[in-house]
Amino acid sequence: MMREEYPRPQFVREHFVNLNGVWSFAFDDKNIGIKERWYCTPEKLDQIIEVPFVYQSELSGINQRQIHDVVWYQRTFSWEKREQKRCFLHFGAVDYRADIYVNGCYVGNHLGGQTSFSFDITDFLITGEQSLVVRAWDPHDDEMIPRGKQFWEAESRGIWYTNSTGIWQTVWLEEVSEEHLEKIELTPDIDQGNVCLALTVPAAAVGRTLRYQISFKDIVICEDQLTIFSTFTKRWIDIYNQKIFRTNFHDHGWTWSPENPNLFDIRFELVEGKEVLDQVTSYFGMRKIHVENGMIFLNNQPYYQKLVLDQGYWPTGLLTAPDDKALIKDIELAKEMGFNGCRKHQKVEDPRFLYWADQLGFLVWGECASAPIYTSDAASRLTKEWVEIIERDYNHPSIVTWVPLNESWGIPEIHLNTQQQSFSKSIYNFLHALDTTRLVISNDGWEMTETDICAIHNYNHGEETETEKYNHFKRSLASVDGLINHPPGKWAIFAQGFTYQNQPILLTEFGGIGYQVQGQKGWGYTSVNDGTQFLADYSRIMRAVYESKALWGYCYTQLTDVEQEINGLLTYDRQAKVSLKKIKEINDQYHPERISIKNQWRNEAEYE
Repeated sequence: MMREEYPRPQFVREHFVNLNGVWSFAFDDKNIGIKERWYCTPEKLDQIIEVPFVYQSELSGINQRQIHDVVWYQRTFSWEKREQKRCFLHFGAVDYRADIYVNGCYVGNHLGGQTSFSFDITDFLITGEQSLVVRAWDPHDDEMIPRGKQFWEAESRGIWYTNSTGIWQTVWLEEVSEEHLEKIELTPDIDQGNVCLALTVPAAAVGRTLRYQISFKDIVICEDQLTIFSTFTKRWIDIYNQKIFRTNFHDHGWTWSPENPNLFDIRFELVEGKEVLDQVTSYFGMRKIHVENGMIFLNNQPYYQKLVLDQGYWPTGLLTAPDDKALIKDIELAKEMGFNGCRKHQKVEDPRFLYWADQLGFLVWGECASAPIYTSDAASRLTKEWVEIIERDYNHPSIVTWVPLNESWGIPEIHLNTQQQSFSKSIYNFLHALDTTRLVISNDGWEMTETDICAIHNYNHGEETETEKYNHFKRSLASVDGLINHPPGKWAIFAQGFTYQNQPILLTEFGGIGYQVQGQKGWGYTSVNDGTQFLADYSRIMRAVYESKALWGYCYTQLTDVEQEINGLLTYDRQAKVSLKKIKEINDQYHPERISIKNQWRNEAEYE
């Protein structure tokens, strides 16, 4: 099964060459490939693999769970070099270090298993057929690697899942002019009614003309051109300019939200005279997220977030979705159950998922895999990945929150350790320095430092018969005091030296009801025996959440079963465990019109 979708939906050129499909492949357990120059001897690669699926997955065609830290890939492709044209080789993601060779020559490397990268390989191309070789190095026992839920043993258990090694997102080629567009950053401002265009080009493009056109629902609302005088250009474009109202745009709405995912299309052309040197299409949403008076506001209106925790694993592809339909299905199923967004947990998701979240209207909390321990190397590796995450995903309106740290993973001594506290504070401020359009959580779950959202985890709701435990769970959610000063476990809500500063409080992990429907062995935080019990327990837990006078939203654990975890609302293969309509009826106990009541609750809530 070849992933054929355009891999970079926020920066689209008309033509590209997809390199997914069958590649030659080999394990290099003795790490002799470089010494023996496997990049020049493809016959050493004696297996085949289906890219972009890792060898541990069924869809790869290998489906082997043994640990292999070094693997090699090779394939050929045809490419005709043309004057004043450049050939770029793109990788969606390779876990963890990728070394790239073209026609036996070393091109370069990339460190980081979750983010996209590319190389200009023009000068390495030859006449005729080209050879591409990738060496992937993913040391399973290196605790300084941001690995997230990937387990360091061959068999998954507990909260840990099958490891993923090597290429796990699309590989592709595109030809561009020497004078081309490198990067486009779109920043909407709904208060001023404009969008800021920040454009990066190579030196060769300086002096050329940029033409752009913005449309909304196929109606052109703005077009203009400018001369590029430097490699970095910034311009503010008036979106309102009375045209929205003259063309009845107010009848459709013009801001982006889960209820009305309105998007503006934008087309760029880099030209010299009558020649079009480069053409790129993109889109953006007029969306604003901010906090005020202990509440979250979306587009300047109080907004209650009903999220579901999404691990982003599939039974046949592991971290890689089988196809676009699988990504769409997850969003549609979540919305069908009454959720308005998800928290992508310990994974940087494929841009195709973010594209469909933009298109369908689905909030996303973007998260990165954590390292198990804290060292200066682990901190720098995580920071590097976050730079690349924001650069890749900045333009997606669906992303409203960044979650750089989770449950003190990678910062285990943060409660008292000032160095780890400094890292938490610094990455919080660093992400705000890179991106002013989103909220940032310093350490989701507990032991927070500086943070825009007070994000609390609590699985202590007990079994249905454990009335006392459930009542304690319910009381702990009822007020700000209960949430902040009575944490559910051994961890304080804030690290020592930090206190609650009237941030919006969300219950960002809870639930996890285990329900076995296909005979699989597994676990949940609590368990039920049938669908009737599941719905009753889900309703019981959600009732406590909705009765809270202090919560401003939640993230339920979790969307699907994953391997040995059977605490999903859906099975691992996305089958409904119970009626999705009934789940939605429970989730819809909280209606938008109750915002005013929630505001009153916030004003009346006492914090001691």
